[in-house]
Amino acid sequence: MLLTRGLACEHEAMTRRYALRDDPWERIKDFLPGRVGHVGGPAADNRLFVEAVLYRYRAGVPWRDLPERFGDWKNVHRRWSRWTPSKVWEKVFQHLAGEADNEYAMIDSTIVRAHQHSAGAQKKKGRTKPSAAAEAG
Repeated sequence: MLLTRGLACEHEAMTRRYALRDDPWERIKDFLPGRVGHVGGPAADNRLFVEAVLYRYRAGVPWRDLPERFGDWKNVHRRWSRWTPSKVWEKVFQHLAGEADNEYAMIDSTIVRAHQHSAGAQKKKGRTKPSAAAEAG
């Protein structure tokens, strides 16, 4: 029983790690096909599908290695392949980029170190010492 609970906790932690938070989901859900009022029918699993795509790219796994909780990998890949030429992903990324909170991209210069030559320092001109092989031969 203890082992089962441990596995369940690990599974839940893995699920949360790659899950889409509510705030980004609210920002993108109206840009996705399959929403209520969109041509076709409503897709009940848009969020699960987006999470599957995020999982695939974050974990760096091939499509066929998607966990079963996302459904059949072939269907996920087929749907991704349909959304890509329709520029759905491009619209989502453009929308998110327009609202970007770039706080995560700020760099504290106290931790950035560069070699002196990368800043344009002059190299010392001096005679290089020949190797022992060059002197012998």
